[in-house]
Formats: sequence, structure tokens, C-alpha cells
Amino acid sequence: MSDTPLIMVAAGGTGGHLFPAEALAVELFKRGLRVRLVTDARALRYSGLFTPELTDVVPSETVRGRSPVALAKTALKLTAGGVKALMLMRRQKPAAVIGFGGYPTLPPLIAARLCGVPTIIHEANAVMGRANKLLSTRVSAIATSLPGVLDHAPALAAKATVTGMPMRPAILAAAGVPFVPPEADGTLRLLVVGGSQGARVMADIVPGAIERLEPALWRRLALVQQVREEDMARVRVVYDRLKINAELAPFFSDLPARLAATHLVVSRSGAGTVAELAAIGRPSILVPLPGAIDQDQFANAGVLERAEGAIRIVQPDFTPDRLAAEMSALAAEPLRLTTMATRARAIGTLDAASRLADLVIKVARG
Repeated sequence: MSDTPLIMVAAGGTGGHLFPAEALAVELFKRGLRVRLVTDARALRYSGLFTPELTDVVPSETVRGRSPVALAKTALKLTAGGVKALMLMRRQKPAAVIGFGGYPTLPPLIAARLCGVPTIIHEANAVMGRANKLLSTRVSAIATSLPGVLDHAPALAAKATVTGMPMRPAILAAAGVPFVPPEADGTLRLLVVGGSQGARVMADIVPGAIERLEPALWRRLALVQQVREEDMARVRVVYDRLKINAELAPFFSDLPARLAATHLVVSRSGAGTVAELAAIGRPSILVPLPGAIDQDQFANAGVLERAEGAIRIVQPDFTPDRLAAEMSALAAEPLRLTTMATRARAIGTLDAASRLADLVIKVARG
């Protein structure tokens, strides 16, 4: 085995967890360290930095219900994952383990602590998630993407460092593109994204909002919208009838570049989305995902709203009339769009991967 220190990153198999883990790994590789990913089976579909040779799959499960049967199944799966993670720690002997949130991080982080390995958690949201809450008192250090996450818990705040959200190279490249406001009668570029849990509401509300705009604004719009396959026909028929210049797709692989090219974003407010909007500096209308126990998206959107870089609309108020009114007002005030872009950019962090790597190395060295 190499004498080069090994850092293990633990992350669930979704982009929201894997992207910052990968960004950190790139920075650690640059510094000459070895990095392995510990994750659940979902990440096997992922074709990024972490090849199968650099990936260890540990069984895990998210709490999906409160019934005794559901809780028992989750406990059994996590226990099995813990046993496998314990064997993995003893075999690989990492210098430190860092978790990026979600229940898949529980087995490796707990196993690392049992083996005396230094541990870190990274909290992406403005409020701490449930898995990180369970781990927070047991880990060596806590990194947060946003300030003030642990203001209510002085004991935890004492071991916390604000590092920001590690960014993919494509986001860092997009951050170098300056915001150019639309001309008074020029093209207004609108980007609408929703993610796996948000595209439905965007399909329900945005076409109706576009329909309520002044016809003069229809001719100015260059619309890019994420639309699920099952919603595609009903959304397209509205835009075709209005003769809107619209590009619709279920997924955009070049989303960072599209963010950089837009004048206004309408989106959910997941941690990654909010961090990317701040890093690139783009005005947004944010609609937090309702019903979450932690209300993390509501808090995330609040960070940009308080900075005056975004407008937050809770879903019950997210109606075609409200959205049309907000878009019309912004389209009529290019200077306001520029101000929002500047304010969003002011709270963005581009060197988060470097900051987090510094913390990981410091903790690994004890």
C-alpha cells in the first residue's frame, strides 16, 4: 500500500452530494493525496471522477417511513453498512473521512470514529440535515457552505469552519462570465429548472405565467426550461401557440454554461443550486420545495433573498399571476437585474474546495 495519505469522502449517489465531493477530490489529488469515494449503490450509475477502482459501495438506506417495519428495515440496512464500513476502514486505513450529508454517510463516518480515524462533515444547507445532526457531536470538525448554520449551537459552532460549497470546474468557468443585462428592447434570457422534484410545478405554473405577460415581452423571450417527458407535450403546446422562442428538455448537460448565459433563473432552492447562483452571480426567483422536515430549501433561498440577489416565493404563492408580475417588473428594470446579480455574486465562494482541503489536511494531521 502507498505511503501517501488516503482521504475517504463519503457521499450519497446523487449529484447534490457527489459534485462537491468530486470538487474536493480534485483539489486533494492536486496536493498529492489519494482519495476514495464511499457511497451507496446509486453512484454506480455516475460516470464522473470516481471510477469503480476508486469507489467502495457500502449498503445504506434513508428513513422512508415511521412505521415499525420501515424503521426496522432502515436499521438493518444501516447496520449491515456499518459492518462493511468497519472492515473497509481497517483495510484501507484512511488518514481522515469526510461526509457530505445524507444517510449513506452514517456507516462510514461511524466506522471511522470507532477506528479512531479523524472525521469531518460538510453541511451544504443553511440548516443542518438529519444525518449530519446525528454525526455532529461525534466528528472532529464541521464545515459549512453558509455562515450562521450553527449560531444556535455554540458547542458545535466552536468546531465549525465556513468553507463554502466546493464547485465543479464547469461552475468555476461559468463564474468568469460577467453578467450583461438585457437591453431595453433586446432579448431576455430566462432559464427555468426544477430538478427531479421540481420540474412538475414549473410545468404547471410557468407556461401560464408566460401567457399572462405582455405580447411585446413574448417576442423578447429566449426561454430554456427543464421539462419532464410526461409534461413535454402540454408545455410545448402553450409556447408554440404564443410563438415563444423556447428550448425544452428533461435534462441539460451544459447547465453551468446556460446559467452563465441567462438574465433570470426560476428554480427550486437546493443547496447546490443556491451555491452555484451565488458563485456565478445570477438573479433568480426561487421556489423552495415544500413539505421538507428541515425546511432547508426555504432557508437556502432566504440567504440569497436577504442578500437581495433573489426573490423567494413559497409554493402556495407561486401562481401564474404572481410569477408573471415578478417577471414583468424585472424585465422592465435591467438595472435591478444587474444589482441582483452583483449582490448574489458577493456571497459566492469560488475557493471553497481549497478551503475545505485545508481543513481536511489539518484534521488528518491531528
